[in-house]
Amino acid sequence: MQNPRDAYLASSVLTASPARLLVMLYDRLVLDLQRASEGLGSGNPAAAHEPLMHAQEIILELRASLSPEQWAGGPGLAALYEYLHAQLVRANVSKDRTITDFCLETVSGLRDAWRVAAGELVSVSA
Repeated sequence: MQNPRDAYLASSVLTASPARLLVMLYDRLVLDLQRASEGLGSGNPAAAHEPLMHAQEIILELRASLSPEQWAGGPGLAALYEYLHAQLVRANVSKDRTITDFCLETVSGLRDAWRVAAGELVSVSA
């Protein structure tokens, strides 16, 4: 029998619009970076490893799903994803909270922008 929380999450993902899925990915990315930063800040670098690895996977997924040729900002966003991925690898190898926090700040701003854009898409289609 499936855990009710897991069933809810699976249902949420399966029924979400592409814009909502993007925001959900960014929400999880922010959470992973917060957890990694907390682990590094508490003197427990081992606790940062898994969240940093998962954050790298999300960035790779965001980059893979991006079609840079579809809009003028696409190539810049692709380059930013590649830069963030490299920084997250660096942060994990060196267990560097400063790099992790920089990535968190950058990703939080992107998440907020996508959240606004997704909300506007809902308003326009309603």
